Amino acid sequence: MPVERGAPHLAGSSRKVPRAAARGHAAARAGGCPMRRLRILHVTTSDRFAGVEQFIRRLATIQAADGHDVLVAGGDPAMMAGPLREAGVPFAPSASFGQALTAIRSADVDVVNAHMTSADLAAIAASLVTRPSPALVSTRHFALRRGSTGPGAAYRLAERMLDAEIAISDAVAESIRVASTVVHPGVDPVDDAGLIRARSVLMAQRLQPEKSTADGIRAFAASGIAADGWRLDIAGSGPDEQHLRRLVEERGLADHVRFLGFRDDLPHLMQAAGMLLATSPFEHFGLTVVESMASGLPVVATDAGGHAEMLRDLDGAALFAPGDEQGAAALLRTLAADAPRRAALAQAQRRRQRERFTLRGQAGATELVYRRAIERRRAR
Repeated sequence: MPVERGAPHLAGSSRKVPRAAARGHAAARAGGCPMRRLRILHVTTSDRFAGVEQFIRRLATIQAADGHDVLVAGGDPAMMAGPLREAGVPFAPSASFGQALTAIRSADVDVVNAHMTSADLAAIAASLVTRPSPALVSTRHFALRRGSTGPGAAYRLAERMLDAEIAISDAVAESIRVASTVVHPGVDPVDDAGLIRARSVLMAQRLQPEKSTADGIRAFAASGIAADGWRLDIAGSGPDEQHLRRLVEERGLADHVRFLGFRDDLPHLMQAAGMLLATSPFEHFGLTVVESMASGLPVVATDAGGHAEMLRDLDGAALFAPGDEQGAAALLRTLAADAPRRAALAQAQRRRQRERFTLRGQAGATELVYRRAIERRRAR
């Protein structure tokens, strides 16, 4: 369904917070406009550290820097607690519905921002016994209807108690079939002046079937750029690893492909690589791609989902149809042989990131959603 910028829509459609409005909101705060600071709880039911948890940690950190009182419940304590504590954000484990419910009921906040359906339901359940109830905001990270894998009718009845829903991309907003506001995740810009990039193609993704990492290996093999001194670096772990290692051996690429395992230094890898290859047939957003854009790393990606949303209308965009290994190979071959074109693509992507996908813009737009949700809750 079409998504318009900044215009209200009926239930089942979406709206975007205009970037100018979000920037103006942030500028008003910086200029001393009297905006009451918010008390915010981010909650999920997880003990992992993947995309959702990274999203929460990053957003909570900048919200605290903006002067809000922020709490986080959920995510891998080893990856969440320390960085959040440094940002002045208290952390509590929340790996289950019960832990999430306890965290919400014990928090004296203005808004609960729930991430994932189980956390949504915990927030709704807590609101039934908490007076006054905080505003309930759900961030939708995946392009799925709530309850598509469970008792859907019950979920959809419960979701009427939410005050606002945030979709992380147009692709998500168009799939969830409820009224939502699109707020794209953002990242900080990276200064890449003086970097010396290797002749390497980086793939940074979980090694699971849905990421189609094998397509990337076959595309790299078909491109022939290994003969020109390029290598393929695969950062990530998962159940596909042994299958992928066998594929590398079968293609005679053992001397040209490195499996780096799970890495927590992706920014460093992005600053050293020559290109990023993103093969997932559908990303709900694609944070790795936007991080690469910020790093000045030229991206070759599938023309679908969040990748297309970020890159499709960009001059010189290097996009290929999902599963089109030969198309990906041709793009790798062309870019590997043309350093000025790689540099131009990197510059265009960096400019796009700084215009549309900043952490500051995300924080400002999210705060606008929160304040509207608080007003809606008070009017109930």
